[in-house]
Amino acid sequence: MVVQDATTARLVKSPATAVRGRWAVTGVFFVNGLLLSTYIVRLPSLKADHHLSNGQLGALGTLFGAAALIAMQFVGGFTARVGSAHVIRLALLALPLAVIAIGESRGTFAFAMAVTLTGAVHGTLDVAMNAHAVAVERIRQRPIMSGCHAAWSVSAVLASIVGALVIHAGVAPATHFLAVGIVVFAAGLAVGPFLMPPSVDRRARERNSDSSPVSWRSGWRSGWTRAIVMLGGIGLVLMICDGAALAWSGIFLHDSRNATLTVASMAVTAYTASQTGGRLAGDRLKQRFGGSALFRVGGLLAIAGLALAVFSPWLPVAIAGFAVFGLGTSNLIPLTFSAAGRAGGDGPAAATALARFTTFTYAGILFGPAAIGWVAQGIGLMWTLAVLIPILGAIAVSNRVTAAAA
Repeated sequence: MVVQDATTARLVKSPATAVRGRWAVTGVFFVNGLLLSTYIVRLPSLKADHHLSNGQLGALGTLFGAAALIAMQFVGGFTARVGSAHVIRLALLALPLAVIAIGESRGTFAFAMAVTLTGAVHGTLDVAMNAHAVAVERIRQRPIMSGCHAAWSVSAVLASIVGALVIHAGVAPATHFLAVGIVVFAAGLAVGPFLMPPSVDRRARERNSDSSPVSWRSGWRSGWTRAIVMLGGIGLVLMICDGAALAWSGIFLHDSRNATLTVASMAVTAYTASQTGGRLAGDRLKQRFGGSALFRVGGLLAIAGLALAVFSPWLPVAIAGFAVFGLGTSNLIPLTFSAAGRAGGDGPAAATALARFTTFTYAGILFGPAAIGWVAQGIGLMWTLAVLIPILGAIAVSNRVTAAAA
C-alpha cells in the first residue's frame, strides 16, 4: 500500500507549521491574482502597441486559455510526483518571467508565444496552489479555501487600481510588468519556505503487498471519476455565472435599462465587492454552520440576487441585485474546490482530482462569456441571464449536489 512518510503525522502534532502554511498559500493566491490581473488590466495597451484587431486579441486569449487547459491535464500527475510545494515554488519563479516576456515581446509571434507560456504556467500554478490549500485544510482540519480565493479577489482589485494609476501616468506595459514581476518574484522567494512540506501531497515510491512496483505516475487519463465530473459540472455553471456578472452586467444595464456607462459600471463593482466580502467571512461561516448549509444559503442568495438584477426595472434595485448575486456566489466556488480535493482522496490524489476539476472551471471562464453572447444574439441578453436562475436553483436545492459540493 502507498503511504505518506512520517512528516504528515508530525505536522498534525505541530500546528504552527500548518498555520504558516495557511498564510503562505494565501500569499500565493494573492500574488498570482496580482500578476494575472496586472496583465489583464494592460490588455488594451498591449492591443494598441501590437496593432491587433479584436479578432486577433480574442485568438490570443484563446491561446492563453488553451495552454492553461493543456497544462492542467499533466500537472496533477507532476504534483503527485514532486509535491505541490515544489510546483508552486517553480511556478512563482517562472510566472513573473513569462509576464515580463509579454511586455518585452516585439512582434505578434513573440507576443503570442509569451502569452501561451504565461497561460501554461498560470494553469500549473492554479492547480498546485489549490491542491496545497486542500492539504492545509486536511492537516489543520479547518476551512481556508474561501480566504485563499478572497486574497485573489483583493489582489485583483488592487491590480486594477494600481493599473489605472500607472496607465494615467503613461507608464509602458513593459515597465509595469517588470516592476510587478520583481515584486511577485521576491514574494515567491519569501513565501516558499513557509509552505507545507512536499510530502503532504506527494506520492511515496513504495511497493504494495505483492511486491510489484506501485505506479506513482498519474497519466492525463486518470482522475476522471463520476464525483469529479459532477463537481466539475457545478464548477462550470458557477464560472459561467461569474463570467456573466463580470462581462455582461454592465452591458445589460446600459442596453436594457438605459443606464449611463458610469452607472452601468457600478454593477461589476457591486458584484466584486460583495463577493470579496463574502469570501473573507466564508471560512468562519463554514466552520460554524457547515459547508452544506453555507452552499445552500449561498445558492439561494445568488438566485434571489440574479432575479432582482434581471427583472427589476429600477436601476438601484438591479445594482443591489448584482451585489446580492456576488454575495451568494462568493463561497460556492471555494466550497466546490475543497470538495473536489476531498473527492480525490488524501494526499497526492487530490492534486490530480483538482487538475480535472479545474479543467471544467477554466472552460467556464474561457468560453462562458462568449457562450452568453451567442445565446443572447438569439433570445436577448435579459432572457439569457434569466436562464441561469433555474440552473442555479437546481444546484442549490439538490441534496446530492449540495452534499457533494460542500
